[in-house]
Formats: sequence, structure tokens, C-alpha cells
Amino acid sequence: MQKLQKGDSKLLNAWAFYDWANSVYALVISSTIFPLYYGALFRQKNIEEIVLFGFSVRSEALISYVTALGFLIIAFISPLLSGIADYMGNKKFFLKLFCYIGAISCMSLYFFSLDTVVLSLVSYLLALIGFWGSLVFYNSYLPDIAHKEQQDAISAKGFSLGYAGSVVLLLVCLGMVMLVDDSHKLQMMRYSFILVGIWWIGFSQYTYYYLPNNKNENKLHKNIFFNGFKELLKVWKQIKELKALRRYLGAFFVYSMAVQTIMIIAAYFGEKEVQWGSDSKRTMGLIISILLIQLIAVLGAWLTSKLVAKYGNITILIGLNFSWILICTYAYFVVTPNDFYIAAAFVGLVMGGIQSLSRSTYSKFIPDGTNDTTSFFSFYDVAEKIGIVIGMFTYGFIADVTGKIQNAILFLILFFVVGLLLLLRVPNK
Repeated sequence: MQKLQKGDSKLLNAWAFYDWANSVYALVISSTIFPLYYGALFRQKNIEEIVLFGFSVRSEALISYVTALGFLIIAFISPLLSGIADYMGNKKFFLKLFCYIGAISCMSLYFFSLDTVVLSLVSYLLALIGFWGSLVFYNSYLPDIAHKEQQDAISAKGFSLGYAGSVVLLLVCLGMVMLVDDSHKLQMMRYSFILVGIWWIGFSQYTYYYLPNNKNENKLHKNIFFNGFKELLKVWKQIKELKALRRYLGAFFVYSMAVQTIMIIAAYFGEKEVQWGSDSKRTMGLIISILLIQLIAVLGAWLTSKLVAKYGNITILIGLNFSWILICTYAYFVVTPNDFYIAAAFVGLVMGGIQSLSRSTYSKFIPDGTNDTTSFFSFYDVAEKIGIVIGMFTYGFIADVTGKIQNAILFLILFFVVGLLLLLRVPNK
């Protein structure tokens, strides 16, 4: 196949289509069906805690700690692998590798059980690592395939495709779960995990067909393994000389802690804290809430890209952080399903916008002529992942110690306040 030139619409669309392929993990596994399945397993046994390695841990804290561990692993291995990818020019190989690890692990969640909880949590951990690990290499393609004036729009299009595609599969899974009696609902949820893996692998092939490989003849040797960390150090030295990028990255590190933590724990919060009245209402209500978030997020990502063109990236990011502060304050008092629906609608409006805009803003701050874009995005991803580790551990610890998830929301508000203040120091150009 003829190599497509940078900025070619077919290349841009193929890149964005990976969001359609992999976002089913974020929606079905991370946000809806798996949290429902996980909560149902504990309710079946009529327990809220489980003993693991001699320690008694609440269900919501356990999944938070495992999630934090997964992101800690990603933060360590992504620079290691990006260094190899830079040297050998084979970032597509690693994109595929993490895709297949994640998709196969999603399918293995079919066997998730509290009776084999350690092994089951390993499947959950590997699915998380596969999803987020692939994003390291996926995001690093953005400055390679799109010109700066194209990056905001194609980044937003990627997120929009992801939201739309994941909703399609979620509706299929919803039909499977709701059209059977209560005794078969868990089995349908298990089938959903298999569908996620098939969808992810199948649709990603379109992206792989068009993305450039750029593989060279360099041979792998032991000195290359730590090139990624050397590259991170080199990137950090460059960032220290780039005031705007340095200030932006500091702000992103703080507010991203809260954004990513909310995205991960929202379903667990809704499943456990909202007074649904019955299991069937809980299942339907939570899925409707997440669907509402996803559909409004498509509008949010599009609206944000339009506002950015008029007011600039940083101004809109400041506005989005302020919106998150208001949403979290409201969420602290959420009790009824209607309260949760209202919160979900506003979360959707700002979630898609802040994700796509954060990615494209960072890409714009990378100096022109930079060849090692993978290293710059590896630094971005490491900062994001360490932030998630802090956010998830804080959430899990507070929920475990106080026995009330709402108390953790207060810390999320603090993250957004600090992030907003730091963004005020970033130039808008």
C-alpha cells in the first residue's frame, strides 16, 4: 500500500477510528457492565469486605487499589517500551501488542469470581494495562499524522467516535442483560466481556492497515532498554526551558488526577451509593446514566473544539475545570437516581471536552521540528498515570477508612481548584 502523507484525511480518519475500537473497554468494562457485575458478586454473598493476604478490604477500595497498581505499572513500563519503539521505529508493533493483551484479558473476565479473586483481579489488571498501554503509542501518533491546525479537530473526532462506537456495543450488551430473567443476567454480563475483546481486536485492524510503521534496521540490545528513561530525562530538561509547556504540564498533572479518577469510579459510586430501590432498577439506571454521559460527551467534545477556535485552549480549559468544581460539589449530595442522572448529564458535557482538549493542547506545545514525539507523549502519559495512581489510591484509602465514598469527592474538588489556579499561569497562545 502507498504510504499516506501527513495530514491525509484517510490517514487521520484511520487514526481516529482506533478510538471506536478501544473505547468499548472504557465504557463496558471500566464504566458499566463490569462494575455492575463486580457489585453483584458481593451482594450475592451478602458481604461488603473481602479478606485478601490477611487484610480485610472493602469492595470499592479493593478495585481502587488494583486500578492504582495497574497505572503504576503503566507509568513504569511505558517509557521503557517507548524508548525501544523510538530506537527501532516500531510503535505500531507495541500498539498492537497492548491491544491484544487488553482484548484477550477482557475476554478472560468471563471467568471472574470471588472464589478465585486473585487470579480474577489479574485479568482485570491486564485488561487495564492493555488499554492504557496502547494509548501511549496511539497518542504519540497524533503529531506524526496531523498538522497542528488539524490536531484539535481530529483529536475531538477520535473521542467522538469512541463515545459513539462504545454506545453501540453497550446497547447490544444492555439488550442481552435486560431481556433475560434475573437468574441469567450475570451470564449475559460475562458474554459482554467476550464481545468487548472481539470488537476491540476486529475494528482496530482498519487503523493498523493505514498507520505508518516507519520500522528501521536497528537491532535491539540491552543498552536500549533504559533509553526510554533517558529520553524522559532529556524531555524533562527541554520542558524546563519551555515555560509555557512546563506550566501547562503541571496544571494537567493535577486536574487530570481528578478527571481520570471520576471516570473510573463513577459507576462504582452509582452502583453502591445511589438508592435505586432494586437490582433491576440499579442495572437499568446505571446503564442509562453512563449512556447519557457518553452521548452528551460527543456534543461536549464537538462544542469544546468550536469554543477553542474562538477563545483559545487555556481559556476553555480553565472554564472546564471550574465546571468540574461545581459538578463535584453537587455530586457530594447525590442520593436519588434523579440526582445521579443530573450529575451524569453535566459530567458528559465536560468529560469529552477536557480529554480531547488536554491531548491536543499538549501536542501544540511540543516544539516544531521535534522528531521524538513518542518520548514527549510518553512523558505526558507517565504524568497522567502517576496522577491517576495518586487519585485512585486517595479515593480508595478515604473510602476504606471512612466507609463513605462521598468523603473522597472533597479531595477531587481540591485537585480541580489547584489545577484551575495553575492554568491561570499558562499563556493562552
